Amino acid sequence: MLRTGRVRAAAVAAALGLALTTGCSGGDAADEADEPAPAPSATDRPSQPSAGGGDGSTAAPVADPEHSVDPPGRRTGTLVGPDLRIYSQQPLSDALVERIEGNRRVQRVERISLGDFGVQNGVITVAAVDPATYRNYTPYVSAELQEVWDRVAGGELAIDKALGRRLQDADGYLKLGNDKDAERVHIGAYAPQVPQVDAVVNEKWGEELGIESGNALLVYTGIHSPRDVRKDLVDLVGDEASVTILGPNLDPGATQTAVLTGGSVADAVGTFRYTVLGGGRIAPDQSWVGANIRTEPVPILGSMTCHRVVFPQLRAALLEVQQRGLADEIHVDEYAGCFYPRFIAGTQQLSLHSFGIAFDVNVPGNQRGTVGEIDRDVVDIFKKWGFAWGGDWGYTDPMHFEMNAIVDPD
Repeated sequence: MLRTGRVRAAAVAAALGLALTTGCSGGDAADEADEPAPAPSATDRPSQPSAGGGDGSTAAPVADPEHSVDPPGRRTGTLVGPDLRIYSQQPLSDALVERIEGNRRVQRVERISLGDFGVQNGVITVAAVDPATYRNYTPYVSAELQEVWDRVAGGELAIDKALGRRLQDADGYLKLGNDKDAERVHIGAYAPQVPQVDAVVNEKWGEELGIESGNALLVYTGIHSPRDVRKDLVDLVGDEASVTILGPNLDPGATQTAVLTGGSVADAVGTFRYTVLGGGRIAPDQSWVGANIRTEPVPILGSMTCHRVVFPQLRAALLEVQQRGLADEIHVDEYAGCFYPRFIAGTQQLSLHSFGIAFDVNVPGNQRGTVGEIDRDVVDIFKKWGFAWGGDWGYTDPMHFEMNAIVDPD
């Protein structure tokens, strides 16, 4: 019976253009053909007891019992496309949610938890959700495939296909956070998500990852204009949260919230609100910039503009490079900056340069997708002082270094 259900799930996945992943990617996912992966058989998955779906169905085997929740059962209710997202740095109060629900032009809301995680120079938005109710806000192709939500309930992650293939490691896991010891979550399904949500986990994983519980709402406005409803909601939430129209592109002038989550580096960097500018650029809140971004002298490169937390260990790394006679291996005229508030080209994902904790050196000889020419002893020194190297990624970026640990140079 379990095997029959999995074959049926695989057929639905293929028809809908989704992919259910196995326990190992089998190599560089970015190089795989763009075909849906078959649903794994029972022998492909960890040997765990199945959980009932509550309606006579059999849920997918639980991959991660420690982070599993009750399986969602079959989908019920009406599918809707969310029109607005409300996102706060703190949990939204019950009283505020009631006021939002009480607006006559708000038809439905779904309370979720959102966190932004630094992953390979990008910042991806992860939602911790109730799989049974959140699925009704996702595209039809995702909402209707039962095993996607069984796997989320079972402790796995669902993510946009192209993004997941680019970011996952060789074992099919995604490390959430740029901290060296950040949590890894197994990717259970590639599936389209709500606009401005890159991936979803269940609420138990959300707690483990440190996502603020209930800090966001998806809002469906029905026949009413999202722009008109947004004006009402901005008045309701005030400075407590940002209210964004969901769509393929962010409107210039829109105000967003960046809540970096995922460990000691994220805690040190802080959170900020920003305004979307043209050309893929953003304008972070000036109070955050004034409190955190500094231009200071460093060995070899002369001066850099970065987040203040970077400088102690950055100076220590560059000083060691200098003391070991390797200063000539860092080309001053090929340094490409640290603090640069922008989205990654062609996406709505913030670059870690927006937080001032990443920098690029020796650019011409270290382009994306290459092994890079940068001296490996220099790389090792930067790693020692708490900086991850983009040359270690599946899709390499050897010019790039980013802070992934707090290291005390004293």
